[in-house]
Amino acid sequence: MELTTPFSSETIKRLKAGDVLALSGDVYTARDAAHLRMFTALKRGEAPPFDYSGQVVFYAGPCPAPPGKPIGSVGPTTASRMDLYSPDLIGAGLKVMIGKGSRAVEVIDAIKRHAGLYLIAVGGVAALMAKCVLSSEVVAYSDLGTEAIRKLVIKEMPLVVAIDNEGRSVYE
Repeated sequence: MELTTPFSSETIKRLKAGDVLALSGDVYTARDAAHLRMFTALKRGEAPPFDYSGQVVFYAGPCPAPPGKPIGSVGPTTASRMDLYSPDLIGAGLKVMIGKGSRAVEVIDAIKRHAGLYLIAVGGVAALMAKCVLSSEVVAYSDLGTEAIRKLVIKEMPLVVAIDNEGRSVYE
C-alpha cells in the first residue's frame, strides 16, 4: 500500500498490523540522545524541535553522505531503546514511529490510547534503505552528529505495520 506523510487520523485508524507499506514524504530521524532531549524539553514545557502532528519519527542515525548522495546508510535502530521516552512523546502528539523490534507494554498502551502506529523496517538493509532517501537536512540538535534530528524526504520506503492503533502486534 502506497502512503505519503503526514499521516491523518483516518489513515492511522485504517492500517492494521501486518500491512505492508511503501512510504513516501517527510520523516524525522531521532535516536537515543535526541529522544532524551525531546523528553527533557517536554518535561520543561518547551516546544518540540518540530511539529509532531501526523509526522513520523524514524529511529535511525544515518551515516555521513558519500559524494553526490543525500545520505549514507540509514537503517532502523532497536526501538526498545526509546521505550523510556516514547509514552510521554506519544502523549505530546507523536503518532507514528519506525524502528525494529518489539515495544514495551507501556508504549503499546500509549499507541492505543493516542491512536498511533509503530512501523518496522527490516534490519541489515541500511544501504538499500538509503536509496529511498531523496534529501536530508539537520533540523535540531546538530551537536549530536549522526544522532541529530534530520528531516528526510523519502520515496517508497518499504515498511510493515508492527503495532496498529488498537494494539494488535505482529510480534504476538
